[in-house]
Parts: sequence; C-alpha cells; structure tokens
Amino acid sequence: MCGKDLILQKKTALGIEFGSTRIKGVLIDYDGNVLATGTYDWENSLIDGIWTYGLDEVEKGLQGCYASLKQNVQEQYGITPVSYGAIGISGMMHGYIALDSEDRQLAPFQTWRNTNTTQAADLLTEAFDFNIPLRWSVAHLCQRMLDHEEHVKKVASVFTLAAYIHYLLTGEKVVGIGEASGMFPIDSEKMDYNEKMVQTFDALAEKEGYALKLRELFPKVLVAGEAAGTLTAAGAALIDPSGDLEAGIPLCPPEGDAGTGMTATNSVAPRTGNLSAGTSSFAMVVLEKQLSKVYREIDMVTTPSGFPVAMSHANNGTSDLNAWVGIFREFCDLMGIKADMGELYGKLYKHSLTGDPDCGGLMAYGYFSGENITFINEGRPLFLRTPDSKFNLANFMRVNLYTSLGAVKLGMDILLKEEKVKLDKIMGHGGLFKTPGVAQRYLAAAVNAPVSVMATASEGGAWGIALLAAYLVDGKAEGTLDEWLDRRIFVNLVGETIDPDPAEVEGYEVFTERYVAALEAEKAAISSMTW
Repeated sequence: MCGKDLILQKKTALGIEFGSTRIKGVLIDYDGNVLATGTYDWENSLIDGIWTYGLDEVEKGLQGCYASLKQNVQEQYGITPVSYGAIGISGMMHGYIALDSEDRQLAPFQTWRNTNTTQAADLLTEAFDFNIPLRWSVAHLCQRMLDHEEHVKKVASVFTLAAYIHYLLTGEKVVGIGEASGMFPIDSEKMDYNEKMVQTFDALAEKEGYALKLRELFPKVLVAGEAAGTLTAAGAALIDPSGDLEAGIPLCPPEGDAGTGMTATNSVAPRTGNLSAGTSSFAMVVLEKQLSKVYREIDMVTTPSGFPVAMSHANNGTSDLNAWVGIFREFCDLMGIKADMGELYGKLYKHSLTGDPDCGGLMAYGYFSGENITFINEGRPLFLRTPDSKFNLANFMRVNLYTSLGAVKLGMDILLKEEKVKLDKIMGHGGLFKTPGVAQRYLAAAVNAPVSVMATASEGGAWGIALLAAYLVDGKAEGTLDEWLDRRIFVNLVGETIDPDPAEVEGYEVFTERYVAALEAEKAAISSMTW
C-alpha cells in the first residue's frame, strides 16, 4: 500500500520528540518506514542561573513541528492529514515542571541541564541506597523542599517535559516506565515506583514540613503497549490550530529520549546497548543482573518495557563541537565561499580521520553546563594544548569529536571494565552519526567493541517514539516489544558495523588518561572565569 493510502486509512503512527535544540516529528507506517518528517528549531535559555524553556515556547514548538510535518505530507502526497493510528510524545528526560491544583505553573521549568540539586541528590542517594543523579525529577523536588521555596506547598503535579505535553493533549497524568525511571527509582518486578523508597520520600517531606505524597504528585507509570489516553478536542486544537486534526487518536505512554533511543536502535533486550549522541550524550546497556554496588556516575533506569538499564549519561555532548563548525562556516562566508552546513560537517569530520589516534596531545572540554560524571557543577567550554602538541585541523576536529564522547566513556569504563557487564552489540544513533564511518569509528575505539549504525540512525528518538505508538495499535499481538522490533521492524533494515581498530583503542585510552588528568584545568577555569 502506498504512503498516501496509508495516511488516508489512518494506518500510521506519529512520533514527536522534543530535543534540546530541535523538535522533530516523524510519521511512519506500521513497519517503521518513514512517510514524512517535520522539524522546529528551538534553544534553551539560561535565566537567573537556570536552564529553561518557557511553557509557551513548548506549545509554539509543538505547533511549529506539526505544521512542518503537515506541510511535508501535503507536498509529498497532495493530501492534508486529519488523523493517525496513534501518536507518541517524547522529550528530554528528567527535569521539573511543577503545577498547582488548577494546572498553573509554579516555578521555572528546570531542564536536565540544571545541576543545582547536589544537596538533595546526596541526601536521597544515602536515604535510598540508590544513586539519584542531580537532574532527576525527585532531586529537583527535594531540593525545592530543602530550600523551602514558597511554591512547594502548592505543588499538585510534577511532570517531565514529555509527560507534561502528553497531559496537555489527553488530560491523562501518566508516564512511560522508561521516562518514569528518570523521575524516581523503579521496581522492575512490579513495574512501578519503588514503594519502599516512596515511603522514605514521603517521610522526608513530612520531616521538612510538607504534606506531600509522591504518588499523588508524580504521574502513573505505564509500560510499552499500555493505553495512555486519547487526543482530546483541546489537545487536537493545541497541536493543529487550523482545526484539521481530529480528536480521539490513541496515544502511547510518553517516553524520554533514553527510552526512544533504545527503541530506535533495537536495544531493549538484555546484553544490548546503544549510545545516543547529541547535545547530551548517553550510553545504555540493558542488564542481565543488577550492578554489584551503587555508582554515582551510573544511572539505573529501565527500557520502555521495564528491564533494568545502566546508563552513563553525560550532560554535555556536541554543543561545543557544533559551535566550532559554526566558526568554520563564518570563515567560509568571510572568504566568499558558499558552504552547505551538511557538507561542511562531512568534510571536517572525515578530515579528522587523518589525525593522530591520541589527537596529537590536544585536549578539549565541551562543558556548556555542569558534568555529573566528572562531578563538576558548572561548565566552561575549554580548549587546551601544550607547546609541542600537534596542532592541526585534523587533530583539532578529532579532539572535539573524542571529547563529545569523553565523559560518557568514563561511565562505560565502569560498566565494561569494573562490573564486567556483558555487551553483545552496541548501536549508535543521533546527529553525531549522520556522517558515515566517523563518530561510529571513534565510539568503537572508546568502548573497544563493534558499533553498528542503522540507516535510520539520524531519525533518532522521534522515530523511536513513533515505533512505540505503532506498537500500541499494531504490535502487541505479535509479542513483547523486543520480539516485535526483531520480527517486524529491524528484520530488513540495513546497517553498517565497524570493529575497533587497536591503534585507535590505544589512542583513545591515552586521550582518556589526559582527559581525567586535565580536569583540574576545567575546575580552575570555573573558579577564575566568573564574568
């Protein structure tokens, strides 16, 4: 059946993911084939020391992305879409959106980038005997309690970005289990928040003078394939103010970018893993058993089906790398050279392959914000070299590509070297892998394991949440999520696998040793660059 007929017959799934710098929509058929896409660019703001987006920007971005996708459908197929088989919403994990009992915003939206929760994260980690990262929703709520912020006594709902948008569209206060696992620890046997830790938190809230109950504040946990509500008339009008979109479309549980990344790379079964590289970089390995102890560098989350996952999550990824490519674009403009950004990225990335395996002694930190893996609470992008470093363009690009994976590698070293976690395959996805054979090769060196990238890698999490929407309406009868992905979605998808090169593995290890050693320079930059 052709794409036009599928759209007219509503045999499609629409996924919309709110990334850090781009909102992307992907429309697929039930076999995962992409029928149309839409995008909307946006950027977070640093206001009074808080990384945030206005909730009006969220609504504007949702409408802008959908309008772009709708136009793409009209241009390709000559029709206006009015309904879909299912819709899925995804977004950046973690963070804090607090509403009162009348759904009024009480405090600025705190994104995952904020690391102003150290006291709360330490307190909860000790109380739970479970690592609570700085960016988790419960850490943000707890910190607001410890600081006795005025709004806390009025809080009636706490959402992540994806769960909040889903609530706007359906009126349902629910969240996918993968996203929920970045809000509060999960019991993977009961597929719900860990009850013992819930009781511990409620007691802590009472001690601080608040009559807060976590289960009343946080959305209900759902697993992949469970019904999560339908699009209301108000929700349809919010997405598509023109009035073309119909209400009544089912939605899958809202998921975070970690869960959609796992889905998009078929990394939802034990001994599989994936690395998503964008504004932040995070690697995830689905575990056969729990880790031997608590690591502050490692997050314990879940797949959209509830399997335990160890995550090495770096707050910083490609932001500084992108800024440097922007500088080269400015140089091209200055010289009167027409340079397409896609071509510029491709040429610079490929040229980095001619550099030295250890980056010639260059060092860089793309720390736009604090970095939890290296226990640094603020960011200062930094480039360093010694007088005898091999300073050339290839090494410069190579070190900026290496460092976009630098912090996340430290967490992976804990899993693979210290915990001896078994990993049969690791998949790469996200914008960093759009240029074939470059970042993929560097990731293989970083983890000393084969890395595969599918042809769909650049579609990223928007494709992943579209798959979860398709699974809701057309996949559950075929088995579990991992079975459906294996048999239906990935069976015919082609990809490329790159094995690690021993010389590059050695070079990346040298770079990593220097990366750790030079962190004192990053700390010095933070303490001295106070303007």
